[in-house]
Amino acid sequence: MTISNKTVPFVDLSLQHQPIQGEIEQAIASVIQRGDFVLGKSLQQFEEAFAQASGVDYAVGVASGTDAIALGLKACGITQGDEVLVPANTFIATVMGVIQAGATPILVDCDPHTALIDLNLAAKAITPKTKAIVPVHLYGQMVSPTQLLDFANSHNIIIFEDAAQAHLAQREGYTAGAVGMAAAFSFYPSKNLGAFGNGGILITKDEDIAQTLRSLRNYGAPKKYYHTQVGMNSRLDTLQAAILQVKLPHLSQWNQLRNQAGQIYDQALQSLEAQTIVPIKNVSQEGHVYHLYVIRVKPEYSVSRDRLQDILGEKGIQTGIHYPIPCHLQPGYKSLGYQLGDFPQAEMLCHSILSLPMYPGITSEQISWVVEQLSLIQA
Repeated sequence: MTISNKTVPFVDLSLQHQPIQGEIEQAIASVIQRGDFVLGKSLQQFEEAFAQASGVDYAVGVASGTDAIALGLKACGITQGDEVLVPANTFIATVMGVIQAGATPILVDCDPHTALIDLNLAAKAITPKTKAIVPVHLYGQMVSPTQLLDFANSHNIIIFEDAAQAHLAQREGYTAGAVGMAAAFSFYPSKNLGAFGNGGILITKDEDIAQTLRSLRNYGAPKKYYHTQVGMNSRLDTLQAAILQVKLPHLSQWNQLRNQAGQIYDQALQSLEAQTIVPIKNVSQEGHVYHLYVIRVKPEYSVSRDRLQDILGEKGIQTGIHYPIPCHLQPGYKSLGYQLGDFPQAEMLCHSILSLPMYPGITSEQISWVVEQLSLIQA
């Protein structure tokens, strides 16, 4: 392959799946043989393993990361009339989960360097109705656990982590999901730990929360045909759990490979950083699991972010934008009452960020090719 006809995919899941394909097929066959497709043996085994890996006592599998937020908040006691602090710079599922829990999302702007929620601004958004904060560990990097705990203790609110992009991420001695009262994860196929379809999980150290969620995910029934709550049908399929159980032991190594790739990107981009290309800052060192590698394209760059994405695409380099429209400007969420200019840092990021190819197994040669093209465009 010559440098002129190289292609760099945004993500390549085959590099993870090919070496363990036999194990995955065997796990699927075992479920088929048992026939326990709903709330089966593999689900229980995976829940126990994921909880242990995350440093908590309980895990409850659900149908999606969004359900993990909505049902998880309910299990933590969040209800109608409560306000929940949420970063404006996040995927819409975070806001959606709060609304589905019956609460009101109160958006907060972000730190432009890390893209994470700005806790100083969050403090200004506190009201007597504020009951929780949902820090989003965005792109694979955690919000500071020590600052979060201080914040929650100072304002007497709970921490509910959105760790959908941060499986086994670490910071300040904490693992993602082990900081607050509970945490939600997604197993969408492209996540660091991805299923072969949709899936999610809630983890917690609190047995009562876990028990409540097991009921909520299963029609509000702690036992069959006995419905004590208004729940829903949201269960992680046994087949998906079996697949995730095979993949989980490899997750730490995959995360290390992502972190190494992130360091290679950081080093290679130094020549462009001072003027035009600025990577989202890693303040977690080896604890950053780089679900995404995100850069900011400054106005001084020779072309716009959108034009840059087009040019890279023409060269066979796939990229993404996470996310092009901030939550408060999404048409379906006008009822929240926000408008253009309310969260300037989130709005700035949405117009300037670009996600570069990132996955376990991306080579240093591929990264160098991506950065070389960025340099040539700038020149």
